[in-house]
Amino acid sequence: MLSVERVTKCYGNLTALEDISLDLAQGVYGLLAPNGAGKSTLMKMLATLLFPTKGRILWDGEEIVAMGERYRGLLGYLPQDFGYYPNSTPRQFMRYAAALQKIPRAETDRRISRLLELVGLSDAADRKLKRLSGGMLQRVGIAVAMLNDPRLLILDEPTAGLDPGERVRFRNMIHSLAEDRIVILSTHIVSDIETIAGRIIMLRDHRLLCCDTPAQICGRFRGKIFQLPADAQIMPHQHVLSEGQGENGTVLRVLSEMPPEDGVAVAPSLEDAFLAIYASKREGA
Repeated sequence: MLSVERVTKCYGNLTALEDISLDLAQGVYGLLAPNGAGKSTLMKMLATLLFPTKGRILWDGEEIVAMGERYRGLLGYLPQDFGYYPNSTPRQFMRYAAALQKIPRAETDRRISRLLELVGLSDAADRKLKRLSGGMLQRVGIAVAMLNDPRLLILDEPTAGLDPGERVRFRNMIHSLAEDRIVILSTHIVSDIETIAGRIIMLRDHRLLCCDTPAQICGRFRGKIFQLPADAQIMPHQHVLSEGQGENGTVLRVLSEMPPEDGVAVAPSLEDAFLAIYASKREGA
C-alpha cells in the first residue's frame, strides 16, 4: 500500500501541490491533468527525486524517506526523457542498469531476455540504441524500469513516440503487470488509460480533484454531452469540447446542461470528461 498523507510541495513562494492525500493499492492508476498542474512533481516525490515540503509518503506504513534504498529497491521509474548511451545495444544498456541496481549477475541475462521479449525487442537486442526508433527506445526504457521486478512502477508519458500498434501492445503489457503491483502512469493520450486504469487521479488548482474510476468520472457528464453538425449554432450556455468526423462529415461534441436543437445525446468518454472539467477551469467556473 502506498499512502500520500496531506503532502504539499513548494518552490519558494510557488506552491506546486497542496494538501494531497491518496491511498493506492495494486492496480493501474492514470494521472491526468493539464501541463503545470503538478503531475511531474507528484511522480518525482513518489520516486524520491523530490521531497515534500509538508506531509509524508508511506509504503506499507513506513515513510519512504526513512526506507531509503529499501524503498528504491521496490521502485521502477521511467521519466519522460531517460538518458542512455547511444552506442550501446539494448542488451548492453540493460546489463549496465542491472549492475547499478546490484541485481545478481546469475539472474541478469535471464531477466533481460524475458523483458526484451515482453516489450517486443528480442530481434533488436543487439542493435545500437542510436539506430532504434523513438518508440523502440521508449520500450527499452520500460524494460529497464522493470529490471528489478518492482512492486511500484511509475511511468511518465510512457506511450510518447509509440505508434498505434505499439500502444496496444503497451496497454496489454500494463494489464498483465498490474496484477501484483501498483502501476502509476501519466499521459496526455487519454485513450491510453481509459481502457486500462482502474482509477484516474486528477489534479486541479494544484490540489487533488478526484481519484475515481473512469465510469464514475464519465458518469458526472451523462446526459450532458451531445453531438451536433459542424454548422450548428452554438449557444452561450454550450461549450464545444472537440470535433471529429461523422457519417455525414464533421461533427461537434458539445457540453450542454440542456439538449440542444439538432443535438444527439452521446455517451461521455473520458476525453469528454477531461475537456469538460478543465474547460470550466479555463472559463473561471
